[in-house]
Amino acid sequence: MAEQREDLAGLLSALKQRSGLSYAELARRTYVSSSTLHRYCTGRSEPPDYQLVAAIGKECGATDDELNELLRRWRRRGEPEPEPIAVPEPARDRRWIRPIAAVFVVLMVLAVTASAPSGTGADASVEALSVSPWVTEPVQVAPELFGVTMNSDTGTMPAFRVGGVRFWDSHTRWANLQPARDRFDWATLDRLVDGAEKAGLPSLFVLGGTPGWAAPNSPKGAYTDGSRTGSPENLADWDRFVEALAARYRGRLDAYELWVQASNPKYYSGSVETLVQMTGRAAKIVRSLDPDATLVCPSMGQLWQDAGRETLKRFAELGGYEHCDVAGVKLHQRNPADPPETLVKLLREIDDTMHAAGVHPPLWNTGTTYDIPLQEPLSPKRSVDHAVRFYLAGLYGREFGLRRMYFYSWGSSRLPLVLQAEGTPPTRAALAVETLQRWLAGTRLRGCGQGLPAGLPANVWQCEFVDGDGRLLTIRWTHSGSAFTTVGPGAESRTGIDGTVTPLRPGDALQVTETPVLITHAGG
Repeated sequence: MAEQREDLAGLLSALKQRSGLSYAELARRTYVSSSTLHRYCTGRSEPPDYQLVAAIGKECGATDDELNELLRRWRRRGEPEPEPIAVPEPARDRRWIRPIAAVFVVLMVLAVTASAPSGTGADASVEALSVSPWVTEPVQVAPELFGVTMNSDTGTMPAFRVGGVRFWDSHTRWANLQPARDRFDWATLDRLVDGAEKAGLPSLFVLGGTPGWAAPNSPKGAYTDGSRTGSPENLADWDRFVEALAARYRGRLDAYELWVQASNPKYYSGSVETLVQMTGRAAKIVRSLDPDATLVCPSMGQLWQDAGRETLKRFAELGGYEHCDVAGVKLHQRNPADPPETLVKLLREIDDTMHAAGVHPPLWNTGTTYDIPLQEPLSPKRSVDHAVRFYLAGLYGREFGLRRMYFYSWGSSRLPLVLQAEGTPPTRAALAVETLQRWLAGTRLRGCGQGLPAGLPANVWQCEFVDGDGRLLTIRWTHSGSAFTTVGPGAESRTGIDGTVTPLRPGDALQVTETPVLITHAGG
């Protein structure tokens, strides 16, 4: 392992010396201390994730080949792999493969008793939330619901099951792709698009980060690439970039998010009027070149605050959503430790705002809050619970028009909840998300409910599905603590997120916790 670390350090040191940058200057650009950077370049310690390795290389002027070599050496450093949880294969229980008729018996749930919340960070807003159960004509659970945002520029894709990828924080901002008015650099985006295509994953490209040459008088953004937060001084520059992008990747990018965090001045400081104009121009160009692509209107963040919702409303009132197929929103808890179910409360706020503006576009949740890296990390168990319930909350949000969830993010290790840091195996949370996708593959969602209105203890949530054989599947969990419920007619088995299968009989008491479980019922 020491030799592998020195191998990585040798290349980092050579790149640093070639760049002519001092340790102090390079440390300032990469947001680490100069003493830490010195240890990385001398092999006395190693960077915690590949994103930092790549950042150091790029600030030193590394070529694409050198960045690939850094990735190769990073992967060879020999860290032991964490022990993964077991992932059940479909139809593990032989009883599940019997032919079953399409008629099924709907589960009636009777609450027996519920324990007090266990003190694991439940938010009072969840406790007070009264959610009406809803039932619909069963609709297919689309694999694309389970998306992730890529915090990587290598072209490597997740090593666990996901339904789509979103390119942001992957060095594909406008400023990266067009460093000068007369020069484009597509190398990074080419790698990412190639990787997504090889993995068979639909891709969402995000526009944002105006180049300094296009908006020299605009405030600098949050990145070290010199990108600006304002709109370009000449919208013809915007048109030219969008046209070049859509022409190069026509038929290869599945969707375009037409700006990022548009209600946050750290990402966009221009006027809403100009944003609507940019959206309309970009939509016209993309539709002319790539008519099959989905257009996602600029994503709106800070929606827990009145100012964020006012920006969304103003964009709607000016006709911004008329240009797109989907509205992008930043849907997240107030704090990472809050239960994911608090997303439902925010969804209601968004729905009310849209209603007041007279628009009701489908919603894609494309991210989180700017300050999430500053939050405290979750424990491994809570990471499993929250990762799975993040997507279940997205399923619940279907009644508000929510269609996709993009988890932030894949590739980085410096977040409160990590699915997979690049160069390391998937975490237990990632494998639990994969298990949820296996449970729901080929199913149709028929309804969700929570608490007393659904005949459940106040802290219990559930969603019901119908599988291809006509069986009723129920996923049940709590937002805090535990509770006892009674399983209804036809209950056959309980499956845990760790793959354990326990037989059930109708009328059995079932303890529900913060870790979702799957209840399978026989067909009628």
